[in-house]
Amino acid sequence: MPGDRVFGNRLAYVLGEPERFDIIIFRYPDDESQLFIKRIIGLPGETVEIRDGHIYINGSDTPLEDVETKEPMEGSFGPYTVPEDCYFVMGDNRNNSRDSRYWEHTFVTEDEILGKAVFRYWPVNKMKFL
Repeated sequence: MPGDRVFGNRLAYVLGEPERFDIIIFRYPDDESQLFIKRIIGLPGETVEIRDGHIYINGSDTPLEDVETKEPMEGSFGPYTVPEDCYFVMGDNRNNSRDSRYWEHTFVTEDEILGKAVFRYWPVNKMKFL
C-alpha cells in the first residue's frame, strides 16, 4: 500500500532466478525513475491468460493456485506471452492495481528487478514477513 516501508534483498537473485509469487521491487517499465513492488505471476516463456477472474498458465484448464487476495479478481485479460528474461507481475489488490495488464511495456525485464521484498516494517501495526 502507499506509505508502506519494506526491506528488500538485493542479493536474492544473484545465485537464483525469480520465482512465481515472489514479491519484487523493480523500476517501473514505463518510467524507470519510479520504483514499484508487485508479485510475479508469469515467468519467462509462459503464456498468462486471465478468464473470469482466474489466472491460467500455458493454456491449462486448471486455474493457478494463486495467493489469497483482498477480494476475488474480476475480468478477463490476455493472453500475454512473457518474453525471455521478463516477468508478468500483478498487485495483490487485483481489482485496483495498475500492473502488467495495463502498462505500455507489459513486462518487467530481469535488469529492472532491484530485489526481493522480504519484510514490511512500516506501518508498525502491519509488520510482517512477505
